[in-house]
Amino acid sequence: MLMGLRAIFFRWVGLVGIMAGSLALRAESLPVGRAQVDFSFQGSPLTLFTYKPSHYTNGPLLVVFHGVMRNADNYRDFAITMADRFGVIVVAPVLDLARFPEEWYQRGGLLDASGQAKPPGEWMFNVVPAIVAEVRAREAQPTLAYSLIGHSAGAQFLIRLAAYLPGEARRIVAGNAGSLLFPSREHAFGYGLDGLPPALSDETMLRRYLAAPLTLYLGTADITPRKKFDASEAAMKQGPHRLARNRAGFELARKMAAERGWAFNWRKVETPGIDHDAERMFAAKEVAEALFGK
Repeated sequence: MLMGLRAIFFRWVGLVGIMAGSLALRAESLPVGRAQVDFSFQGSPLTLFTYKPSHYTNGPLLVVFHGVMRNADNYRDFAITMADRFGVIVVAPVLDLARFPEEWYQRGGLLDASGQAKPPGEWMFNVVPAIVAEVRAREAQPTLAYSLIGHSAGAQFLIRLAAYLPGEARRIVAGNAGSLLFPSREHAFGYGLDGLPPALSDETMLRRYLAAPLTLYLGTADITPRKKFDASEAAMKQGPHRLARNRAGFELARKMAAERGWAFNWRKVETPGIDHDAERMFAAKEVAEALFGK
């Protein structure tokens, strides 16, 4: 009798432990709806604005990269239409100007002050696997699939990331980028490869870049320069406006891959009548093709 009671007691204790562990795990997961969480990146806190649909089950993660205003909370809100439509978790990191100036954000921090290549572990692109790892841990989904989407300055960041650290992203969607990394030495870095050390501009890099799952997602009315438009000589060499630059960059990459017999996994998806407007781009029906293809 005593042995039977002990067995029941220890079985109950075990169940309580399992339930407590499960509750602790759920406490760590991202909340349903809008939220804000922090985690440590390179020894400092990094804020994530998040959204999880009420009907979310185990869909993928969509990491959203803001524009030059660094307004991640707005970009999270812009992306809620995609989260609800596709059943995905949305996470928008705050990449503030003080920690991540233009040379880091739009250019990825590839080079040091003397123009030498930094070790890959020091590139800003590493923020992406860090964010993904954090969300996977919180959701207890170690193989959670993910895609990336950015607009304007965020799109510039993702285009350079596609060249150097595409990682496991299913799709990298660059919306209305103000400039691109052309796969050409006729354009100076960070508009092309001229001036980069061989390790960052050789055939291996070019093959990886053209094989990356990159989508150039374009509003056909994004043809009027606005505030923060890059009108430098190097940028104007790519085209007179954002739409022209993206079309030219895509065609240059497509032709290079075809001529060399290389894999080419880029897409160009255009949505009619939209200008430099992240909210409308994210809500357009064409965003489904940009993320998932036809």
